[in-house]
Amino acid sequence: MSKEFLINCTPQETRVAVVEQGVVQELHVERLAHRGLVGNIYRGRIVRVLPGMQSAFVDVGLERTAFLHITDLWQAERHPESPPRIERLLAEGEEITVQVLKDPIGSKGARLTTQISLAGRYLVYLPQENHIGISQKIEGESERETLRERLTALLPPEESGGYIVRTNAENATDEQLAADIAYLRRLWADIQGEALRRRAPSLIHEDLDLALRVLRDFVDGEAARIRVDSRENAQRLLAFAETYTPQVAPLIEHYRGDRPLFELYNVEEEIEKALSRRVDLKSGGYLIFDQTEALTTIDVNTGAFVGARNFDETILKTNLEAAQAIARQLRLRNLGGIILVDFIDMTNPEHRERVLEEFKKALSLDHTKITVSGFTQLGLVEMTRKRTRESLMQQLCEPCPMCEGRGFVKSAETVCFAILREILREARQFADAKEFRILASPAVVDLFLEEQSQALAMLSDFIGKEISLRSDTCYTQEQYDIVLL
Repeated sequence: MSKEFLINCTPQETRVAVVEQGVVQELHVERLAHRGLVGNIYRGRIVRVLPGMQSAFVDVGLERTAFLHITDLWQAERHPESPPRIERLLAEGEEITVQVLKDPIGSKGARLTTQISLAGRYLVYLPQENHIGISQKIEGESERETLRERLTALLPPEESGGYIVRTNAENATDEQLAADIAYLRRLWADIQGEALRRRAPSLIHEDLDLALRVLRDFVDGEAARIRVDSRENAQRLLAFAETYTPQVAPLIEHYRGDRPLFELYNVEEEIEKALSRRVDLKSGGYLIFDQTEALTTIDVNTGAFVGARNFDETILKTNLEAAQAIARQLRLRNLGGIILVDFIDMTNPEHRERVLEEFKKALSLDHTKITVSGFTQLGLVEMTRKRTRESLMQQLCEPCPMCEGRGFVKSAETVCFAILREILREARQFADAKEFRILASPAVVDLFLEEQSQALAMLSDFIGKEISLRSDTCYTQEQYDIVLL
């Protein structure tokens, strides 16, 4: 199956869409003002050590202090059976070199590690390790051993670090592997030099931007074309590819069409769908996505689908289609953390197994680490997807100013009753007031003039004060003011 990589570049933002057989499978967005931090290396200062949590907070110059756990210290990694306590390894005020494992998300700071890793095209360099690992996706034992022997033969005698052989190294030549080794060693030497020169907190190495990471991390043997709608960035990608990924260079194409690249492939429409709570299935069923800070829930519904011979077959067909759609939406939306999927209840155990098998098969296309626990006693599929950066919704959206992210606003009727109670309370407190004026949204004022006009008149008679109304479009439905005249 061939893939097309579409790269849309503006001075402020880079967007990448991965398209297979005309269908958008992945979306990646990076904004200049909010570039992802994963892979960046900092010189940081320990600001607080927490022995009870076996962790520390580190100032690396970001808005919030970053988090470092004992399990992410390379010194502790060397003693897996009896790791030393963090208070014996770190002290407040100490300067250390750290790398970002996870971007800050919500109210949480970045997650750090002192186990530095540098990614190349074919290899990942581990300066503090001394072993050679092979990607788990390379399954043949003979292939794994051959790659290990080839890499060992290419390493210089003075090499003290370790390497992980990436999946796309299967077809790499010795010259390509040697070039990767030289590049990574040179990069590590530069980082060490910067770490000695800089004082904490400071950035000493920034990972490649999104457009270049496409060439390093995303493009594989199934790539058919890489289309870039910016001449400058197309040239930059071509120069990078000729140096580090020469086999990819012929795939890079500068798109010159009048119609916007993302519009040509309906990517803009897919982005809108990926931000929607509801996703319609071709059969007439639909999915509901609810994303919270703690977890994401996905509900499957048959909707208008009644096409199968019996009800059980209808449920099975809807669930099988939903399994494919959910796997794709997880990639599009970049949903991570704990995920609960509520497939439509199936009484037939064989149907449940078929749906779970189909779901796992669809999830196997995901590059991100996924763990599926199967059906729980409540009939939910429990799974986790590794979270390394913000979801598409977190990147492109912000909490609603009206409901403050709750997803609901108080009804106009609820606000009316709250206003009536407050006027009654203030009338007792401010007996000298001659009039109470209500400033509220048009919906609330209209309700007072219509359905609640009698309640407003009764309150005015009860307190012996005039109550006037003023509509203001600047007020949201939940906002109001009561002015004493």
